[in-house]
Amino acid sequence: MEGSVRCPANYVPLSPISFLERAALVYGDRTSVVHGSVAYTWRETRGRCLRLASALARLGVSRGDVVPVLAPNIPAMYELHFGVPMAGAILCTLNTRHDSAMVSVLLKHCEPEVMFVDHQLLDVVQGAFKLLSAEKVKLPLLVMISESTGCSSAASANMEYESLLVTASPQFEIKWPADECDPISLNYTSGTTSRPKGVVYSHRGAYLNSIATILLNDMTAMPVYLWTVPMFHCNGWCLTWGMAAQGGTNICVRNISAKAIFDNIAQHRVTHMGGAPTVLNMIVNASIADQKRLPGRINVMTGAAPPPPKVLFKMEELGFHVTHSYGLTETYGPGTVCTWKPEWNSLPAEERARLKSRQGLQHLGLDEVDVKDPVTMKSVPADAKTIGEVMFRGNTIMCGYYKDMSATKEAMAGGWFRSGDLGVRHADGYIQLKDRSKDIIISGGENISTIEVESVLFSHPAVLEAAVVGRPDEHWGETPCAFVKLKEGSSANAEDIIKFCRARLPHYMAPRTVVFEDLPKTSTGKLQKFVLRQKVKAMEKSLFKISGSKL
Repeated sequence: MEGSVRCPANYVPLSPISFLERAALVYGDRTSVVHGSVAYTWRETRGRCLRLASALARLGVSRGDVVPVLAPNIPAMYELHFGVPMAGAILCTLNTRHDSAMVSVLLKHCEPEVMFVDHQLLDVVQGAFKLLSAEKVKLPLLVMISESTGCSSAASANMEYESLLVTASPQFEIKWPADECDPISLNYTSGTTSRPKGVVYSHRGAYLNSIATILLNDMTAMPVYLWTVPMFHCNGWCLTWGMAAQGGTNICVRNISAKAIFDNIAQHRVTHMGGAPTVLNMIVNASIADQKRLPGRINVMTGAAPPPPKVLFKMEELGFHVTHSYGLTETYGPGTVCTWKPEWNSLPAEERARLKSRQGLQHLGLDEVDVKDPVTMKSVPADAKTIGEVMFRGNTIMCGYYKDMSATKEAMAGGWFRSGDLGVRHADGYIQLKDRSKDIIISGGENISTIEVESVLFSHPAVLEAAVVGRPDEHWGETPCAFVKLKEGSSANAEDIIKFCRARLPHYMAPRTVVFEDLPKTSTGKLQKFVLRQKVKAMEKSLFKISGSKL
């Protein structure tokens, strides 16, 4: 329009670095990070992040370099989310459950000059370095994060984190992104496939998704957030940056347990937390000795896997307010929210839990989420029955897969990001996941949603955890096989479980095989169904299988 201009006065590239700059001014004397007896203010956190950026520059890290870190939810991990992009570099947070072989593969892929590692995970990185050395791959400088500067294992690294900050300058000039679409972080997918992909986030996407995540969590100024979501997972669902935007207090916890959750809630008067359904399951099954009275309303965002309605119902009984969000690494974590409607409050508790277990609709950072036929790209009818692929488009979709243009183009073919998740759309527009495309069971020509079967299993009074995969069957093609972990002190056999499911599901959907064991999970709480599928293939005929009619 005539008279309009774009200039530095009205356009500045978006970056979550600006959240920290503002927090240091507005909330400078308020507590930013707490870890045990260690606590910092927002002014101190900004100073430490500037020192970190200065140290990285001194070590030769330049704009566009990837800086990996292998660490749990500790203050240094939080600081790296700002210090690395302040240096113009790209943060790469690695899954703390990776072994040396996987870490070596990822380091070879991202080619870092400098790497950070927590002292408890030093052995993993040293093992990775040995593998890389055998391949004659250049090793990065290693900075170890210790509990104290006198940590005995510090000698095994090139340098130590706190010592590095002490000798760096707090007057570092921030290297702001030249373009808001410049990369800020690299997140490798969680390991549910054998070949993880490097998902690239931009400063713009991180900024927008941080704000969207704040809004869907009902976070007002100065919240107290308990870190039960791994910061390495989608940069803590973007709340590593979002907490700075609101001047909140980050309660860091190295090891998560039900007791640690309740203790920290009571001690710090936590207002918000997050976690996969496995974390919620841990809370609702906590012993009476570990539980403590909640100091007030605690908002909990759950995601990473569809939450069983029974678990949501029990969380509500305990006094937690749960918000259900859904997304993928490629959507910066949360991409949808099951926005609650006041008219649902009068419904029975179990019906409320069922409604809340749906994935909902896109949050404010995304333009659209839809359920489409992946071939015709037409939207499926809103009948809660017709299954299609969940697809997204908007400003909080990844830039692409690092060094893999073919995979990037395939994922975004047709102008939408294809999630690989299967779902339906309800009459009110809300979507609901039915399965991953690779997890759906086809038995005698009928599609079986493993999520639906798992929800029934979770409602069994003796079941703590459950997962369902397809087992090859000569007659039906596949039949449901349930892997179950029972609650401590509870008992049930395979016949009990199958009978329970048959009373609540069409017979073809009920498990025909039940295996009792611990379930393999990623550190973000996702069930590793590929591991279970491998077990099914290796099963011996001695496993219990219900006999009789093939109905």
